[in-house]
Amino acid sequence: MRLDALLQTLAARAFSDCFGTDLEAGQFSVQKTRSEFPGDRTIVCFPLARFSKAAPDTTAEALGQALVGMDGPVTGHNVVKGFLNLELDPTYWSNWLLEDAAAADYGIEAPGSAPHVMVEYSSPNTNKPLHLGHLRNNFLGHSVSRILENRGHTVTKVQIINDRGIHICKSMVAWQRFGQGETPESSGLKGDKLVGKYYVAFDQAYKAEVADLVEGGMAKEEAEKAAPILLNAQETLRRWEDGDADTVALWKTMNGWVYTGFDITYATMGVEFDTLYYESDTYLIGRDRVLEGVERGLFQQREDGSVWVDLTGDGLDEKLLLRKDGTAVYMTQDIGTALLRFQDVPDLDRQVYTVGNEQEYHFKVLFLVLAKLGFEQAERCHHLSYGMVELPEGKMKSREGTVVDADDLMEEMFGIARDIAQEAGKLDGLDDEEQRDVFQRVGLSALKYYLIKVDPKKNMMFDPKASIDFYGNTGPFILFNYVRGRSVLRKMEGHGSSLPTGGLATPGTDEMDLIGLLHDLPDVLDEAAETYNPSLVANWCYDLTKAYSSYYQDHPILTADSEEDRNLRLVLTERFTRCLNLGMGLLGIALPERM
Repeated sequence: MRLDALLQTLAARAFSDCFGTDLEAGQFSVQKTRSEFPGDRTIVCFPLARFSKAAPDTTAEALGQALVGMDGPVTGHNVVKGFLNLELDPTYWSNWLLEDAAAADYGIEAPGSAPHVMVEYSSPNTNKPLHLGHLRNNFLGHSVSRILENRGHTVTKVQIINDRGIHICKSMVAWQRFGQGETPESSGLKGDKLVGKYYVAFDQAYKAEVADLVEGGMAKEEAEKAAPILLNAQETLRRWEDGDADTVALWKTMNGWVYTGFDITYATMGVEFDTLYYESDTYLIGRDRVLEGVERGLFQQREDGSVWVDLTGDGLDEKLLLRKDGTAVYMTQDIGTALLRFQDVPDLDRQVYTVGNEQEYHFKVLFLVLAKLGFEQAERCHHLSYGMVELPEGKMKSREGTVVDADDLMEEMFGIARDIAQEAGKLDGLDDEEQRDVFQRVGLSALKYYLIKVDPKKNMMFDPKASIDFYGNTGPFILFNYVRGRSVLRKMEGHGSSLPTGGLATPGTDEMDLIGLLHDLPDVLDEAAETYNPSLVANWCYDLTKAYSSYYQDHPILTADSEEDRNLRLVLTERFTRCLNLGMGLLGIALPERM
């Protein structure tokens, strides 16, 4: 039983003995004692006063005396107004280290013990390569999936590939005009980069045509609609939706190039998916369900043929679901995708969408529309909204080719890690393959950790060099101290010793900083899962590492003054490395044995 739950149970029993009133254990609020007061845990007694018929401080004093007198871990108490601060027997923590924290499944809930959740992330367009924003998206979604799995949820990881629409047709038209048959093989470019090249080429040609029309006397607004290359892209979209064989064949070819490129990038990122959904399939399902909704009176079809949903009664506005020509909008596709997923996974409890915060209104509408269509899971669906990643140079723009390419950024991170390792002599004695493994692990951990450690709701500035610093709240700092801890344990084994199973010294103040953080792990994971916030896990990993780093500097481990001190420090080191490995693994970061 977790400590707080144990104290709640004991407090309920003590309260009944003191005041003759039975309360549920959950009615006792337990929290960490503030640092300026002696104690380990605090029970808030103000809400209890109405049941005890006594002042909060009187209630706290009586409850404290009763808890000290019971068979349990409480050995002392003090009262500050209505707050009961409890002091625990230090041997409780020694026993906890040897028993609870020693369990192989510490910090892990039983698989399948929580509802089935589907997590969507990445969800790229097939007209350009993945970029820095996609890195944050993928790392967040993938980490949330792992955290939910850790808390016992069955998780299905998915992406919706936005493989249709005017943006795809722009790349197709530009390739037809300027490509001269260029392919990934003939150009040496990854397929996604090649298609992205023509998306940029379209924008350049479009701007030139608009400028020519304006120079010829046409109003700018009219010129932006009349540019021949844009009309060509719109006609290509109509031919695609009509199933024109040549248009569909080119679409399949260029999308195929992109998928091959994406697979390479995902492999380098270290993320994966269980199921792929394609907008070209799901938008038709959404269109049909919208039309059914019209027949049921859920949605309204206007005189021009367009279909809308009226959400003014829900505090929003009217939202377009089908254009007047019957073609789908993004909302139509997302309705179809959501319904298909509920159909594919009958026990699905909810869907989590990892999408930037500029789409918050979109998902409010989507969840309301799903509820109107009769899906009770809709109220549990969640938009994992995250802020944009910015660079010192400003905001990225795909059409202008000013995005930070994900492949290029990862290679840059690997290069920075290589340079740092070579300067420090960390690669001496390693062959080429081993060296590349080291700087890829360090570079990728730096990138992932830096993008995950910030609360998802916040915008962030990304600084590659700051992310790979070996000091401060960074991935490499955590990796370095993990490797240090593992080295201690290897030396212990090299001396013919095994991890102690008893004979620990009584933990002191320095040890309690570490023990307290280790003890917090399940609560941190619970909160991270409930709030879909991996940054809580990332910062717990940093706090734990910082505490161990400081402890390591001040306390010799293998050469401790006494066997009991050595035993305690070795056990703490093992628990530190094991729990840190779990936490960082949930962020998608694999920790190395050596650096």
